[in-house]
Parts: sequence; structure tokens; C-alpha cells
Amino acid sequence: MKAMGVVAAGLVLELASQGCLAAGSPAAAVPGVAALPVAIAAPRADDDGRIRVQLVARDEVELSSEISAKIASMPFRDGDAFRAGQTLVSLDCSLYAAQLHKAQAEADAAVQLKQVDDRLSQLHSIGEIDVQQADGRAKASAAEVAYMRETVRKCSIAAPFDGRVVKRSAAAQQFAQPGKTLLTIVDTGHLELKMIVPSKWLAWLKPGRPLTVKVDEVGKTYPAAVARIGARVDPVTQTVDVTAALAGHPPELLPGMSGWASFGDSAR
Repeated sequence: MKAMGVVAAGLVLELASQGCLAAGSPAAAVPGVAALPVAIAAPRADDDGRIRVQLVARDEVELSSEISAKIASMPFRDGDAFRAGQTLVSLDCSLYAAQLHKAQAEADAAVQLKQVDDRLSQLHSIGEIDVQQADGRAKASAAEVAYMRETVRKCSIAAPFDGRVVKRSAAAQQFAQPGKTLLTIVDTGHLELKMIVPSKWLAWLKPGRPLTVKVDEVGKTYPAAVARIGARVDPVTQTVDVTAALAGHPPELLPGMSGWASFGDSAR
């Protein structure tokens, strides 16, 4: 029986070394053999403390129209760079512009009628109900003008930030439907580093902690600092999400690139 216990122990140790045992596995309960602790997969890290990171854009937006209209122009194509405030999409809003002119003319007429009624009221030549009706028509006309002005303003879609076009989902002369994606854009000027680190690092890893990241695609190293730490620890892997911010805006870096982050000497 003793020999069988030794053989069983050797088998369990071999299986454990090959990662074949899981927590609660019946093989870990062989008679005469103490249960073996099972290691949980840790984040991908080197022995020197480096951790794998990925570059992500702070903002990625799918632009769509708020009104129905034919697309007049979309000057930027996939990969093109743009600056904040530049027009990304122009819609043919000649019909809406005509409706605005009509609403403005009706508003002007309503204001004039109200002025006449106010004067007649002072001369006691018109009833109070007529004055109130004229005032109501003037306010309604003004509201219609404001509505049409806002509609015409939506005929042009401007870039909310500096960035690049990821994908064009429409083209000039097509009809834009409200809510349907026209362009997908990404903010390349504000890249962040996403990483998953062991939760035990929280003993020394705090916001503002400096680090360096070597980006695989360009082979260069850049300074950064921890910006945010996740709000919870994963109870299974005992890891936590960490976000770091690059110092500056290196133009050669793009979202999706990856590399290795190093925190230098630490308390780990």
C-alpha cells in the first residue's frame, strides 16, 4: 500500500506540473496524498515585471445624420486625418433652407400684425382677445423659425476632435437616414494604454505612477503614467484593469498597437 501511495503521489505531481489538474479535481484526493494547490492563470508578464499593454483611442465615434437628406459631400476617406471643427459630412439641405425662409417671412408678418393690434388696442379699437391671438401667432412663428434654423444647422457634421477616419459607410449622392452610420472616426491624439495586472500590485501601483512602454510596431519606448485603476478585482484571476496615459501625442502611434510596459524598480 505504501508503494501505491508513492506511485499515486508521483502521478499527481506529474499531472500538476503539466497543468492537467484543476481545482477540485478528484485526482487531487488520492488516498495518502495531500491535496495540491492549483495555480490560477496570471496576466502575461515577463520575469522582469513587464506587463503586456495595448494602445486604445480615448474616443471612437460613429457619426450619423439627425435629419433625412441627400449627402452632398464627404471629403475624407478611410485613413485620412482631420482637425477638430472641419466638416466631415455636408448634406443637401436646399429644401430645409427654403422652409426656413418661408418661416422667417411668416414670423415677420406676425410681428407686424402684432404691432398693429397693439396700436389699435391703445386706441380701444380692438378687443383684448384679438391682441392675445396676435401675440400667440407671433410666438408660434418665432418658434418655427428657431426650429428650422436648428434643422439647417444639422446639415453639416463637424469633427468633434482631431483624429482619423476609420471607415466610411456612405458616399456622396446617397440618402442619409437619421441614426444610420455615415463615418466611423477615432481620436488619435489621445491614446491610452490598457493592461491587466496582478491585484497584488495594488500595494504599490497608484494613479500617477510613471512607467515606460515599448511599442512592438515601431520599436520605440515612450514615457507614460498610470491614469486610472479599475474599480474591482477579478475574483477568479486576481487581476485588475489599469489605464495609463502617454506623455505627449506621438504621431506614429495608432490604436490597436501593442507592447510591453515596465514600471522599473518597485515594491513587488
